[in-house]
Amino acid sequence: MDTSAISPYIYFNREEWAALRDSEPLTLTESEIKELKGINDELSIEEVRDIYLPLSRLLYFYASATIGRQTLLMKFLNKEHQKIPFVIGVAGSVSVGKSTTSRVLQALLSRWKEDTKVALVTTDGFLYPNAYLEEKGLMLKKGFPESYDIQRLIKFVTDLKSGEKEVLAPKYSHQVYDIVPDEYEVINQPDILILEGLNVLQSGMDYPRNKPRVFVSDYLNFSIYVDAEENMLEKWYVSRFMKFRKYAFADPSSYFHHFTNMPDDDAEKMAKSVWREINCKNLRKNILPTRERASLVLHKGANHAVDKVRLRK
Repeated sequence: MDTSAISPYIYFNREEWAALRDSEPLTLTESEIKELKGINDELSIEEVRDIYLPLSRLLYFYASATIGRQTLLMKFLNKEHQKIPFVIGVAGSVSVGKSTTSRVLQALLSRWKEDTKVALVTTDGFLYPNAYLEEKGLMLKKGFPESYDIQRLIKFVTDLKSGEKEVLAPKYSHQVYDIVPDEYEVINQPDILILEGLNVLQSGMDYPRNKPRVFVSDYLNFSIYVDAEENMLEKWYVSRFMKFRKYAFADPSSYFHHFTNMPDDDAEKMAKSVWREINCKNLRKNILPTRERASLVLHKGANHAVDKVRLRK
């Protein structure tokens, strides 16, 4: 473990981090773990035990301390206790495995204590509808800061942190590649909210057109950045695209159904082009610069396995 004084982070290799599990039992079965992983993720029981179990233990300690502090504050103010969720942000590049990380943490945290409610919301639901993006010439910048209704996202998080009993999260369909009109997920005062997306750590400098005065990151109690080298991210993106093409895109209702008739070589070339011209540019300009704002960084090596962890002091 490196605790270099010139860094705001404590560094752990995999073995050092795994030791922080502290004999905590694994509450997920192999079949449950299999259901949690993404289409292109390699998620083993060892990964959950060595990486995510220590992390869930740390998050439970943070959440318990924060909720305890809120209770004491309400007592000091002679006010009725409000249930305000502990909010965890999960950020990182396209194809890095943010969704799998979020689902695993949701499953683990919900079992730390009886009746713990853990909600998971992705910021995809706060993208502008395709019709708006097309009108504004932003379809090729979907996922960039300007493609999100950031004011709506901030209001959603603000309402949750204000103790609102029911808050609506708009739904997004990856199948049709668009917002689902008039469909919402009802978030009813969870103990913990996991907010996953490309943009959860972005600040005012990332929104040149419509700068918010507050940012999503202002409402996070803890933030995680899932990291990997660019060459690995490109490889995972192309691999995921090819797998989607074989399965999810085969559905005629899929926005990308027309890619199923494309020869494999052409499809792979197109996927690489999309990565380099869109996703990689977004990563370098808007996503990667937010990494140093994270409370914790999970760095992945080959096969989506975490090899290094950085924890903010």
